[in-house]
Amino acid sequence: MLVEEFSNKVLRSKIIDTYVATAFFAVVIFFTLNADIYTPIEMLFGVIFVTIAFKGLSHMMVALIILLYDFDHKKESIELGEVSSRINGLLNDLSLQQTKIKSQKALNEA
Repeated sequence: MLVEEFSNKVLRSKIIDTYVATAFFAVVIFFTLNADIYTPIEMLFGVIFVTIAFKGLSHMMVALIILLYDFDHKKESIELGEVSSRINGLLNDLSLQQTKIKSQKALNEA
């Protein structure tokens, strides 16, 4: 669950799209500046292949980020939240029982 949530946040941040778009425009500028060296077909295939390569590289980088991200801290904070809510529930039950006992003592004394 934590991995899915984290990976969805990374993918929704559009960092992959920004990286690929930057690579695409860099390659287009490269081929524009060197237009006298390359033919139009070479430019077209170069842009396509470099864009595909950068898209694959960006997905590998995201997989590496997800792999190296430390989920232990988040897992402990979630477990701490669950334990604290359970403790609060038990304390509420205890205070409720104490008030019942006090009210019964007050009724018995009266």
